[in-house]
Amino acid sequence: MVAVLAAGIVAGAINAIVGSGSLITFPTLLAVGLPPITANVSNNIGLVPGGVTGVLGYQAELSGQRGRLARLVPASVAGSLIGGLLLLNLPERAFTTVVAVLIGLSCVLVLTQPVISRRLAARPRKAHGGPWLWLGVFAAGVYGGYFGAAQGVLLVGLFGVFLDEDLQRVVAAKNVLTLLVNATAAVLYVLVAKVDWWAVALVALGSMAGGFLGARVGRRLPSPVLRGVIVCVGVAAVVKLLSG
Repeated sequence: MVAVLAAGIVAGAINAIVGSGSLITFPTLLAVGLPPITANVSNNIGLVPGGVTGVLGYQAELSGQRGRLARLVPASVAGSLIGGLLLLNLPERAFTTVVAVLIGLSCVLVLTQPVISRRLAARPRKAHGGPWLWLGVFAAGVYGGYFGAAQGVLLVGLFGVFLDEDLQRVVAAKNVLTLLVNATAAVLYVLVAKVDWWAVALVALGSMAGGFLGARVGRRLPSPVLRGVIVCVGVAAVVKLLSG
């Protein structure tokens, strides 16, 4: 219980800043004995309250983005529903293999995000996203509804390509969309999936505290250390999934 609560705090803080918190909580839930799909479902539901505190912490940066988010929210919600249905209908063996690959790709994204951000910053960006950004957000929603680790990294990268916007405002918009992706999938999971409510409660309590702290002070943490922890935990999760 202590381990899951602590993982929820760390994940909530990471999600408020970058968006890779599931690389902390999901492996922790596996380590304490939950089956992979139950762990993923419970983790997703538990991280929703942390998403709320993360959004509240970035309220100032959300000013003036209502129109943009109104266009992108349907893409996130529709993608999340499709990803959630894929999770619930594909066999667990397929989930284990797919998630091992997704965690590996997420670790690569977390490691390479500084390089990607620097290259994107050097490119001329558009004032509005257009249909390509909408499709990219939809694809990120499918990914988030199915698993979701590092979906925030994907969204920040998409915004960097298609928008001419300050990074902090991008992070604020990312927090809104990832919250809606997780909340949409959570509603689906509550209705039809097996949920470990003890795990949900612990992750939720931790992620609420972590989301608040992450939005307040998380940007002062040493990024290399944070990335190193995330990648180490992700590699451990891949090993555990593939070894059974």
